[in-house]
Amino acid sequence: MKKIVIADHHPVTRKGISVLLDKTNEYTIVGKVAKGSELLKCLEKERPDILILELDIPEINGFHALRSIREEFPKTRIAIFSSHPEEIYALRSIKSGAAGYIPKTTSKKVFLQAIKRIALGGIYLNEELAATLNSKSVNDDTIGGRYKKLSTREIEVLNLLSNGKRNKDIASLLEINEKTVSTYKTRLLKKLNVTSLADLINQARIFQFN
Repeated sequence: MKKIVIADHHPVTRKGISVLLDKTNEYTIVGKVAKGSELLKCLEKERPDILILELDIPEINGFHALRSIREEFPKTRIAIFSSHPEEIYALRSIKSGAAGYIPKTTSKKVFLQAIKRIALGGIYLNEELAATLNSKSVNDDTIGGRYKKLSTREIEVLNLLSNGKRNKDIASLLEINEKTVSTYKTRLLKKLNVTSLADLINQARIFQFN
C-alpha cells in the first residue's frame, strides 16, 4: 500500500481525504498535519510515497516550499490539492516539482483517479485546462491573461501581499531582500495594469475567488 501524508489547515478537509482514501484499500494514511513545521517532521519520519499538499498551510511559502520539499524528499510525489484558480497555479505547481494539481472543486471520482495516476508514477493535470491554456493567445489582455504572464516568484509575492504580508515579512519568507520585494511590486503593478498597491491586492483577491 502507498503511504500518504495529508497537509491541510482545515480539519474537515484532512478528515474527508482520509475517509475517501481509506475506502479504496490502496493507501495508508501515515500523517495528517496542519502547518509547515509539522509537515517537515512528518516527512522526515514517515518518508511517504505521496504528499497531498495545500499550498496555503501556515509556515509554508508556496512554490518556494514546494521546490524545497521536492529537493529534500525526491521519492515523495506531491499532489497539490488547492482552492487557488487552476489557470494560475496548476502549471506552475508542476514546473515547481509537483506531480499533479487537483482543485478542491473536483469530484470524488476525479480526485481518486488523480491520486492513482500520481501513485503509478504519472502526472495529473486537468486535460481541459491544458488544452484551454495552449489555445489562448499569448496576447490575451484579460485579467486571467495578464496573470498567466507572471513569473513563479511574482505569483508568490502577490499571494503574500494579498494575505497582508509586509515587505519585510515577504523578504524573510522568500529569503530575498526588501529592495527586491519592492522591485517585484513595481513589476506587478505594471503587468497587472493597476496604479496602487490597494488596487493590486483587490484585483488579486477578486481573481483568486472567482
